[in-house]
Amino acid sequence: MTKRVALTGGIATGKSHCLTLFAAAGVPTLDADRLAHAALEPGAAGHAAVVARFGSDLVTPAGAIDRHALAKLVFEDARARRDLEAIIHPGVYRAIDQWFASLGDAAAPLGIADIPLLYETGREIDFDQVIVAACPVSMQIERLMKRNNLSRAEAAQRIAAQLPIDAKAEKADYIIDTSGSLDETENQVRNLLAELRAAG
Repeated sequence: MTKRVALTGGIATGKSHCLTLFAAAGVPTLDADRLAHAALEPGAAGHAAVVARFGSDLVTPAGAIDRHALAKLVFEDARARRDLEAIIHPGVYRAIDQWFASLGDAAAPLGIADIPLLYETGREIDFDQVIVAACPVSMQIERLMKRNNLSRAEAAQRIAAQLPIDAKAEKADYIIDTSGSLDETENQVRNLLAELRAAG
């Protein structure tokens, strides 16, 4: 049976980099954010549901959802954020389950899914182990400001919309500290992968 491992953390804590390292080491990986993006593509059920809930003003001339406008809206309104999550998450988790099932059919020993809102959605019980990528909040803010061209207040607002990273780390089976160099993160991923494989 394939070991179901979830990788999570806070926004801008380095989850994607860790997932890339696991994939480079030959582990089957899945990025739930990509599934969420696919759910909003024109023609997808999520696209129609978002337009019905939030209005056609969010649709670009090309027919796509304006993700930046949608993000700004939901990070400023907790109810809107919950409504968006209710639209997207069920389908994302169905796709994750299907993916792990396919790995089982292929007799893969383990798979790792990057799920940013794992704890917020209460789905950690669906996994054999949970890895949290963590760094100080001050570093999250700096990374997010640089990556998304946000003000400090906007970055802090987005981070505050998630469960605090310390709380996630307390719940985790494993923690990858991403506050150091890329080499240090890579060493942690390598050692953790060896441990996961040895555990069978």
